[in-house]
Amino acid sequence: MTIEILVPDLPESVADATVATWHKKVGDPIKRDDVIVEIETDKVVLEVPAMSDGVLTEIQQDTGATVTSKQVLGILSIAQAGDFSKETLTPANQATPADRQTASLEPDNSASDVVSPSVRRLLAEHDISVNDVQGTGVGGRVTREDVEQAIAKRTNQQVADKVENTISTVAYSARSEKRVPMTRLRKRVAERLLEAKNTTAMLTTFNEVDMKPIMTLRKQYGEKFEKQHDVRLGFMSFYIKAVVEALKRYPEVNASIDGEDIVYHNYFDISIAVSTPRGLVTPVLRDCDKLSMADIEKQIKVLAEKGRDGKLTVEDLTGGNFTITNGGVFGSLMSTPIINPPQSAILGMHAIKDRPVAIDGQVVIRPMMYLALSYDHRLIDGRESVGFLVTIKDLLEDPTRLLLEI
Repeated sequence: MTIEILVPDLPESVADATVATWHKKVGDPIKRDDVIVEIETDKVVLEVPAMSDGVLTEIQQDTGATVTSKQVLGILSIAQAGDFSKETLTPANQATPADRQTASLEPDNSASDVVSPSVRRLLAEHDISVNDVQGTGVGGRVTREDVEQAIAKRTNQQVADKVENTISTVAYSARSEKRVPMTRLRKRVAERLLEAKNTTAMLTTFNEVDMKPIMTLRKQYGEKFEKQHDVRLGFMSFYIKAVVEALKRYPEVNASIDGEDIVYHNYFDISIAVSTPRGLVTPVLRDCDKLSMADIEKQIKVLAEKGRDGKLTVEDLTGGNFTITNGGVFGSLMSTPIINPPQSAILGMHAIKDRPVAIDGQVVIRPMMYLALSYDHRLIDGRESVGFLVTIKDLLEDPTRLLLEI
């Protein structure tokens, strides 16, 4: 009895997928729920588990093939389950290594007239044909010395070839190349970035924020916060709370363009740019205006773990009205982030660095961070963009205002 291994149902927004990795080979025994193959879409990686114990008997779609929903990937035979053994891997007419060694040591009758038994064994041990050795004995017989000379000659040639290959590798090691196909996620990211660049009137405005009040707050209450909520108090929850409050005051930044219409959103779903082993993704925190600081930190932790393990779902990545990207975790001092379509703006946070600043007429050293807001100038004017960024700056420099919503 056989079972067809099918491509799982793909989301409506995904037309096809690519066979990413086969974890099993033809002939491998498989247990129920073992992951047989992974299917990569432009958003997530889908695992295809085994529905029953069995043996993989056929692979119909190799790695790199483009597939659609419910397409057959391979065949799983459950009739052979439990019967899989070494004997099934060795055909009846295939000689085992022991058989081949025994056969190689048996006398070669065709050469018995020119070699002695000891010479035949020496030829067999070194895998040398008697026809490749020039006999110098009586009547052209191959002697032991002849075989030893042939062995030495072959050894010298192998050493020379190795030296030549080593020299070639060293000479050209600095000019090596490797060509690999782009993953579907990388292709999709490239398409969206190019789309944003070519279809929006993108402009970036900058400001800087004094992070000392937030750092003092985290130092004062971070330990109590972690004990009570079982999650660390990070910077991102402050950023999200400030962004939500600024979006309430500047609804144009929370809107998007759909053809000739402007769509104003009355909810606050914030996308967070996350770097994963597969590439850049933007999971979404939904209804952030209704979440506490602890809820935000917990959801960020869950999404980060899912992104690291490749477990993000299509639902995790769908939607979002505004994006926050924190290049500061990688040491970026300043950048111009690209809008994530169809959103109209994206906020870039950067590394916190001690810098001299003037406060009340005095030069002091404070932990400063640059903010960058990239926005679509077709929808958002300079007044709204600058006001939005200044609001975030004011809220971060006086986090008490986040609680009072002033």
